Amino acid sequence: MRNEVNTLHSIEQLDQFIGEPGKRLLLKHSTVCPISTAAYEEFQAYLKNHEVPAAVILVREDRPVSNEVAERYEIKHESPQVFLLEDGQVKWHTSHWKITQQSIEEALKA
Repeated sequence: MRNEVNTLHSIEQLDQFIGEPGKRLLLKHSTVCPISTAAYEEFQAYLKNHEVPAAVILVREDRPVSNEVAERYEIKHESPQVFLLEDGQVKWHTSHWKITQQSIEEALKA
């Protein structure tokens, strides 16, 4: 099992991703941060064994998309940061070292 993880480069791509029904995971990732790299590896490891639509926003490269998430959901930007979305709404989010395979699994089961 292997999920296709899209990188969202525009607000239009973000709208399309979050506009789909059901549960989906969104990760804000900084390619220059070691904490973010660890979170990205946990995110990818989780997705290897679980079928859930997933996307990544590269916060430095696609800052407007990252800012849009913070503004739209009124959740302070952090990096790394993961969101569980369901039918376009944030059901759970966490950041930094709390992004683990286990925390993602628990959020999806809740």
